[in-house]
Amino acid sequence: MARKDFHPEFHHEVPVFCNGEEVHKTSGTSDKYVVDIWSGNHPFYQGTGGMVMKADRIDKFKDKFSDMDDLFGDFDSANAQDGVELKKAAMEQLGIKKEKDKKKRR
Repeated sequence: MARKDFHPEFHHEVPVFCNGEEVHKTSGTSDKYVVDIWSGNHPFYQGTGGMVMKADRIDKFKDKFSDMDDLFGDFDSANAQDGVELKKAAMEQLGIKKEKDKKKRR
């Protein structure tokens, strides 16, 4: 036998608000839902990107790894072609020859 007044009241057609405007209707145990991000403003669903990064997380990352510029160089001025040329030079110096016929393992 189920206890009375144990489960919360279930609501149908509950509004979902984002930035002060109603963006969706759903059902649930709350009489309204307030969200920061929904599929209508998320970059992944808009086709403009795949992640939402908050500024404090980016600043935290930069603070944590800012001292590594002396190890890895300046990331802002680096490009892929420089890395390819460095790899080729290192392989030549070590006497390693890349085989053209060799298939890549996946």
